[in-house]
Amino acid sequence: MKDRVLRTVALGIGTALVLVGCAAPDSPSARPDDRATFSADSPARGAEAPLRVGRPAWVSVSVATVWRSPESPRAVDAPALENPARISRWLDDMTTDQRRALGGRSDTQALLGDRVVVLELPKSSPGWAKVVVPSQPTPQDPRGYPGWVPVRQLAGEAPVRERRHATVVTRLTWLRADTDEAERLERISFGTELPVVGTTAEFVRVSAPGGVVARLSRSAVALHAAGRPALAPTRASLVRTAKMFRGLPYLWAGTSGFGLDCSGLTSLDYRVHGITIPRDSSPQSENGAAARPPRPGDLQFYATDGKVHHVSMYVGHGRMVHSPGTGQTVEVIATSTPGYAEEYAGARRYLP
Repeated sequence: MKDRVLRTVALGIGTALVLVGCAAPDSPSARPDDRATFSADSPARGAEAPLRVGRPAWVSVSVATVWRSPESPRAVDAPALENPARISRWLDDMTTDQRRALGGRSDTQALLGDRVVVLELPKSSPGWAKVVVPSQPTPQDPRGYPGWVPVRQLAGEAPVRERRHATVVTRLTWLRADTDEAERLERISFGTELPVVGTTAEFVRVSAPGGVVARLSRSAVALHAAGRPALAPTRASLVRTAKMFRGLPYLWAGTSGFGLDCSGLTSLDYRVHGITIPRDSSPQSENGAAARPPRPGDLQFYATDGKVHHVSMYVGHGRMVHSPGTGQTVEVIATSTPGYAEEYAGARRYLP
């Protein structure tokens, strides 16, 4: 599905790394905790409406990791299970080996406001919901990517319907209180899309799942009509967006500005440009159209014994951008780089 464990170097978001690359507006280069201190009367997202089997729900935390089973999380994963989710703390606490061991425990993540469909609320696993994520196509389930999410990270109340939406287009930004002081609440990711309920000179007022109104910096979002792309679906924009993540540490199952795996990078990039592609590298290689030769924005695939295990985006001039593997960061390298050139298995095109 994603990059196999290989070409490992001593890098990672773990104990000593900070995000490198240009700091985006309202996205601090240092990495404080994902959430600020909440007052006792702060509304608890995800508690307003009960979840129901067969009905939709909405992710109510910055990033919800979708686990293979309720037994998959380890003690070190506890911060990722909270509401608000403490993603930076989770990543800081994990060793490189613990990051690598996420393989087999989780395969994807969903962002604040993403819709899921609840399949099970089993009494045998209280506090957990089996869901599918319809926005992430996969051969595993025609309804969407399957997995398990803590109930506390889901809201059963449908979001407000607004004509305008705001999508985060910086790696990370702060979701802020809807007050004159606009206090920081928690950091949310690139690709997070929320309905717009108002604007101020500096901020966009948005409705988060559970009915909480909050603010986002105007400089961190793209405003667009509901159902329309946040960014224009052009080759140049796809490449520019992928390059924006240079220096971001690889995270198995990662689909956010906190960490990305190889196919998380490509699917998230295309998503913000209004193009839905399969979540994982192998089905990405089986859809779209053949690209011979590839053009900027096309996806390139790598296989061993005929099985695709990795994806990159071609950026032109014989170079590609990709998220290589645990212990490494998103990088731009030559397509002729040894280890990749020998495993090249073709390219696919999702743009005309």
